[in-house]
Amino acid sequence: MKLLSFKVNEQVKFGPKVKKEEAVWDVVEIQKQLNVLKAFPETIIDGIALGYEFVEQVRKLVDAAQQQENSAQYKLAYSNIEWLSPIPRTPKNILCVGKNYNDHAVEMGADKAPEDIMIFTKSPTAIAADEATLPVHADVTTSLDYEGELAIVIGKRGKNIAKGMAIDYVFGYTIANDVTARDLQQKHKQFFLGKSLDGSCPMGPYLVTKDEIPDPHALSIVTKVNGEVRQNGSTKDMMFTVSDIIAILSKYVTLEPGDVILTGTPAGVGKGMNPPQFLKAGDEVKVAIEGIGTLANRFA
Repeated sequence: MKLLSFKVNEQVKFGPKVKKEEAVWDVVEIQKQLNVLKAFPETIIDGIALGYEFVEQVRKLVDAAQQQENSAQYKLAYSNIEWLSPIPRTPKNILCVGKNYNDHAVEMGADKAPEDIMIFTKSPTAIAADEATLPVHADVTTSLDYEGELAIVIGKRGKNIAKGMAIDYVFGYTIANDVTARDLQQKHKQFFLGKSLDGSCPMGPYLVTKDEIPDPHALSIVTKVNGEVRQNGSTKDMMFTVSDIIAILSKYVTLEPGDVILTGTPAGVGKGMNPPQFLKAGDEVKVAIEGIGTLANRFA
């Protein structure tokens, strides 16, 4: 199932993509009008916490709408909604894995890939939506860069999760662009400020439930800047797998429903080019991940 979050009439909602249409089912309105379920989550994070039960609830609501004579009244065309990130606000900072692809570690100047996992975070205020226009922050940086990444969305609370059980804690996956101010990253000798500028974590367009992605380590990742392919990698090259990441992180941090974990980026970032090519006003970045879709943003 492909889920999205959106705003319509100043109300934040969520729902599944209508198959073969550029539209979303307004499941909140379906429940309100048809009263199919005894209770239905008010937010997507509340739904995610219910796990597969939430997916079944959404399916029941869509089935009920389709049985109505005028089922179209429960669909909202993409052109009539304001897209939001699939997770509009995470419970805590976005958790991120650094240098998880060997070729990227090399292009960033490392002699060898890190033996231990590298973790940093981005502020939740960095979250932005698919198709949103993002600032280049010319007042504070001249080295804004892109990083296309697979993002994990956690589905249930967990601590000290065994590697063999880690996938059970995944609700689904989305796409993220870990936009980074390289000069701030270098200046402050840590990642947080350079990674947390407003709009520096666009995600979307969809949150795809894990049943549709049985192997998260067999997905192509392609990042284009103004139509030029910059990154062309595969999640099979991740040094720390999805299960590794969840097991290691949960030793130190209690994971919660709605937490987002960025899994690292393949080689091909702007800083790694000769000469480096950073983002500027007017640039468009598209990140496509197999089975999820394409995240597109323009910079201004």
